[in-house]
Amino acid sequence: MAHVWEEYKQMVADGKSESEAMDDVGLKRYCCRRMYVGHLDLIEEVAPFSAARN
Repeated sequence: MAHVWEEYKQMVADGKSESEAMDDVGLKRYCCRRMYVGHLDLIEEVAPFSAARN
């Protein structure tokens, strides 16, 4: 699933609906689609507080 995240994110940023983008990257099953629908992309906000950076 992670291998299509960036492509999916770019499609949504370009104006494609989330549903269409998931179809286009091959996420057909509801169990896979829920992972994207419920995901909050917080890495940029959390990364500065990472223990690895200290």
